[in-house]
Amino acid sequence: MQFYAYHGCFEEEQRIGNRFVVNFWAEADLSLPARTDNIEDALNYQEVYNVIKGQMAIKSHLLENVARRILDAVKERFPYIENAQVQIDKLNPPLGGQVYASRVTMNL
Repeated sequence: MQFYAYHGCFEEEQRIGNRFVVNFWAEADLSLPARTDNIEDALNYQEVYNVIKGQMAIKSHLLENVARRILDAVKERFPYIENAQVQIDKLNPPLGGQVYASRVTMNL
């Protein structure tokens, strides 16, 4: 998932923003939707996306804070998730040199 958001410790980052890439993995018992073929029984990835989008819209100083909020919010919406991982890349972070991305990875 790609977002333009306003996370960072520097005032400029909170004002100007930056591009972020979010990868999310989840494990859950999916035997019910496999049998029913019903989206209501499934881990609806459109809803997962919307939860993550909502958390990315909230400014934070640290990617660690964003990652924790994403995991907590997805788990609250889908309590049957057994394991999850989120990875957030801040592209071209302002580190004083050419850096592709800063990355935070966190598990549920």
